[in-house]
Amino acid sequence: MKALRDFLKTRAANDLLPQDILNEAAARFGLEHRLIERAALESGLLPVRYQRNRNTLSVEQQLSLFQSRVAVVGCGGLGGYLIEELARLGIGTIVAIDPDRFEEHNLNRQLLCTLETIGSPKVAAAADRVRKINPAVTLMPVRQALDSGNAPMILRGCDVVADALDSISARIHLAGYCREQAMPLVHGAIAGWYGQLAVQFPGEDTVIRLLDGCKDKAGIEKEFGNPPFAPAFVASLQTAEICKIITSGDRAMSGRIIFIDLRDMRFEEIKSACPPDPLLQ
Repeated sequence: MKALRDFLKTRAANDLLPQDILNEAAARFGLEHRLIERAALESGLLPVRYQRNRNTLSVEQQLSLFQSRVAVVGCGGLGGYLIEELARLGIGTIVAIDPDRFEEHNLNRQLLCTLETIGSPKVAAAADRVRKINPAVTLMPVRQALDSGNAPMILRGCDVVADALDSISARIHLAGYCREQAMPLVHGAIAGWYGQLAVQFPGEDTVIRLLDGCKDKAGIEKEFGNPPFAPAFVASLQTAEICKIITSGDRAMSGRIIFIDLRDMRFEEIKSACPPDPLLQ
């Protein structure tokens, strides 16, 4: 690795490494891009793709993101935007979990759905998209529905779990598992003009309290619909929380639930002990 690091240092412009140099290093040393990026970041060098991150995130924090593993449960509206943003942010390993294929009605809001991907597994489209965005990111496609039987294997080693599901019962099971395993869970939900955000940290039951009493009810997104701006907005908030958790352990969202009204552009905050929001009822 010393030879690789010496090569990168001699090719860097100040401390920046353009993609063509990373490609050259991968070819010369016969290594995957993820190993090249790790060596660069560990040497204090920054791939140019992250140059616009640097006044917000240090090289050390960028390395923390690269060394992290994030699970995205659900690869539809919220999940597609989450995967896109996490890959661009520089999360090293993304576990994408979804059993479904794209359908034509997904075209209005699901980033990974195109005319070409209709009928394709959502996780396959996610893997293809990430390859095109950032070859240093490993996307692990899991074409299964997450349940109590496979969760220990699928979520093993994850630093954060992102809830991008569309089923209340599945969300409740996921929140319960994350509480048992002391895994941070970043929850997002959307319906029409509305959305919500919550983070359940180890030792807390914020999302479980939020969903309590709704397990036998369907979400109202089928009544309200889901325009494209809602998943994009809420997924961005989820990505910001994931970034803060990984890079600084930030717990500013502890015990808080944010309700979002994009029609009137209003945001309401309540504590997790409050009853569930009508959005999920």
